[in-house]
Amino acid sequence: MPGNDTLVSGPVSATPFPGTGPCNVSFEDSRVVLVVAYSLVCLLGFPANCLTAWLTLLQARQGNVLAVYLFCLALCELLYIGTLPLWVVYIRNQHRWTLGPWACKVTAYIFFCNLYVSILFLCCVSCDRFAGGGGVQRPAFLISASVFLVVGLIHYPVFEMEDGDTCFETLPTNTRVASYCYSRFAVGFAVPLSVIAFTNQRIFRSIKLSTGLSAAQKAKAKRLAIAVVLIFLICFAPYHLALLVKAVAFSYYEGDPGSMCAFEAKLYTTSAVFLCLSTANGVADPIIYVLATGHSWQEVSRIHREWRKCSVRTDVVKLTCSKDSEEAPLP
Repeated sequence: MPGNDTLVSGPVSATPFPGTGPCNVSFEDSRVVLVVAYSLVCLLGFPANCLTAWLTLLQARQGNVLAVYLFCLALCELLYIGTLPLWVVYIRNQHRWTLGPWACKVTAYIFFCNLYVSILFLCCVSCDRFAGGGGVQRPAFLISASVFLVVGLIHYPVFEMEDGDTCFETLPTNTRVASYCYSRFAVGFAVPLSVIAFTNQRIFRSIKLSTGLSAAQKAKAKRLAIAVVLIFLICFAPYHLALLVKAVAFSYYEGDPGSMCAFEAKLYTTSAVFLCLSTANGVADPIIYVLATGHSWQEVSRIHREWRKCSVRTDVVKLTCSKDSEEAPLP
């Protein structure tokens, strides 16, 4: 694939409001990184999230509140992973979208929704652990539905974007895009970061002071809290810092198109790598499930075998199996 600079118009960090004016940006430096990253997330994330969705569904049906959030998180990741092949085709085609404007809008809409739904569900996991778990499921279902609804409505302007050869890549940044970058950083990242930092700090404090938890239980709770914090910081912090840097640069250069073009051309490869990290969330989220439940692969295999035995029996045997499950619930 040729490595010449390509004429682009679209936000480097994928903002839903198109900018104005052309900028010369080389896609070749980031092409291999993006294709490899998206392909790996597809190959690893799809089976991992399928397994997580199935297991959390079983636990959610038994009244596990945390499983509700993890199930919704897995479904969201599966939906996003399903769009990654389209991004791979787009990148290999030198960032030219040939699948039609509506395919671009739907694909970008899923990206934005997945990004912030994932962030909010990480907050839900932290709040559930902070509250000690063991709550009732009805609020968890309502909260989950509200997360999907609010995030979906906020990103509806994606469908009002102008059609073009590229998909959500418009350079240089304009006033509207800069304002949107500031708001995404503040509301979509800084506020959830404060929630996660506060709840997990209190979780660590409670674990340290607890006398009723065994050493193994304390270690498990610590691993889960650390995983949530690390996934949030590694997957989402770099991407939102890039948004903030772009907005600050726009303010510093007072919106001068020439200066912004030069700045964003230098920032493009770094932004692409940070975007890959946000995509890696699709592989990282199943780790939370493993740490939250402590399931080994042997236990997962055992649960699968028991479920298959129950599914092929008659209604009477299924009832017996259901009673046995109540007496010996899943871990």
